[in-house]
Amino acid sequence: MNINEIIKKLNTISVFQDEITVKRLYGGLSNYSYLVTDSNKKYVARFLTNRKHYHVLNFHELAASKAASEAGVAPKVIYNEKEFLIFEYISSNPLTFENLKQEKYLKKIICLLKIVHKNVANYFHGPALIFWPFHSIKDYARTLKEINSPYIGVLNTLLDDSEMFENMLSPSEIVFSHGDMYPLNILDDGKKFWFIDWEHAGFNHALTDLASISKHGELNQNEENYILEQYYEDSVSSKLMCQLNIIKCASIIREILWSMIAEIKLPINYDFNDYTHKTLEKYKIQLDSFKSIYL
Repeated sequence: MNINEIIKKLNTISVFQDEITVKRLYGGLSNYSYLVTDSNKKYVARFLTNRKHYHVLNFHELAASKAASEAGVAPKVIYNEKEFLIFEYISSNPLTFENLKQEKYLKKIICLLKIVHKNVANYFHGPALIFWPFHSIKDYARTLKEINSPYIGVLNTLLDDSEMFENMLSPSEIVFSHGDMYPLNILDDGKKFWFIDWEHAGFNHALTDLASISKHGELNQNEENYILEQYYEDSVSSKLMCQLNIIKCASIIREILWSMIAEIKLPINYDFNDYTHKTLEKYKIQLDSFKSIYL
């Protein structure tokens, strides 16, 4: 859908009263959001696409976005249709990868995550999905085999690693998670933080969001220890640190398979082949580190 088609579509809804201007907001690689200005008032329009191969479903993202808004951790959903959501615009700046390594930012992120994990499910209406990374890995692998991916040769090794990690993790504490602590999904308005992009939200392991912070921020062991202490308000055991790194490894495997699928399924101008290989190298480093400490 080009920009003129988007403007035409948005002009049909009652939210906007005057002539609108639309500007693309760049963030995630697989979704599309736009800044919409109507007179002097601003909104964010997010266009939705069911991507079953990624376990991303419109109805669930809408329900999660509304629940998060009611819980006070995400912008308000003003209007929704099957194809798009209209959010209130919050004047803010997204975080950077460097911010994810700074304690003053990590402390505020963890504080907001604790609200997400404890409260968002209370506002969630309708059936809620579990976004279990180990299931995602298995199903992404099935998709790659069905579309004759050139990476079939490495899948079995990644699946074996994933099974090992899942067996080591049990039992699991389950909470409602955001699912993707990519820095551009965290907004700072100068007073508080907001989480956006709830397409991967769902019930998940309690450490999923913390592992996502560690993965994107490339945290070292001391920094991981800090976020665990902030979250649990207690000293960190070796078992808990091991669990965090299990989820982190699984998260990187899922990201590798996500990128492999994107090479074929996502029609955007981005070098996913390069992204796949860089993430594979990142995983090898993480796996070697994990084995040296825990195996």
